[in-house]
Amino acid sequence: MNITILCSSEEHPVNVMLTVWADRQREYGHSVDVVRKKSELMEGELLFLISCSEIINSNDRKRYSKVLVIHASDLPSGRGWSPHVWSILNGCECITVSLLEAEDEVDTGDVWKKISMDVDKSALYDEINAKLFEVEEQLMDFAVQNFYTISPSRQSDEIETSYYPKRTPDDSLIDPEKSIAEQFDQIRVCDPERFPAFFYHLGNKYTLQLKKVRDE
Repeated sequence: MNITILCSSEEHPVNVMLTVWADRQREYGHSVDVVRKKSELMEGELLFLISCSEIINSNDRKRYSKVLVIHASDLPSGRGWSPHVWSILNGCECITVSLLEAEDEVDTGDVWKKISMDVDKSALYDEINAKLFEVEEQLMDFAVQNFYTISPSRQSDEIETSYYPKRTPDDSLIDPEKSIAEQFDQIRVCDPERFPAFFYHLGNKYTLQLKKVRDE
């Protein structure tokens, strides 16, 4: 099978998993390319859009038999941007990750599979990502293994449709007058390298990073 993965950012932490996954699929005899821009797309059977920031229109999608997206919400609830982050900020301790077909209207395609994962209240950014990427890997495996036999399902009318906005740097702003406990969820979901939590104090801007220390 000819597979392409479009992941826009070379700095995104999901790239480690994607590299391992692509190498394993090549051992199984598949052709796998990882690209950063839609201008690099060629053609093939399967295109994965993983943390893709570009709009992939119908003409782009026609180059592939199937174009799939992985979205960390129980669709149609939580369409939009950074759904697992918004869910954690809203107090969720269980997140559903959906594998679906890409369409012109964001996150509206037919669903191939859903997998739920628990998120501990004490889990930090890297721990959350590790669980999320493990589920994404399972969904990508499922797509390849069931590519020729899958019967996708329409998104359920029984789940209320909702949308999350795109996160901005201001969403990582911490109030120094509030306690860490009050803002713990907000701090722990921040990417310390790309989008660190930060605050202003005494005329200066500071970044803040949590690190879990395990007593021996």
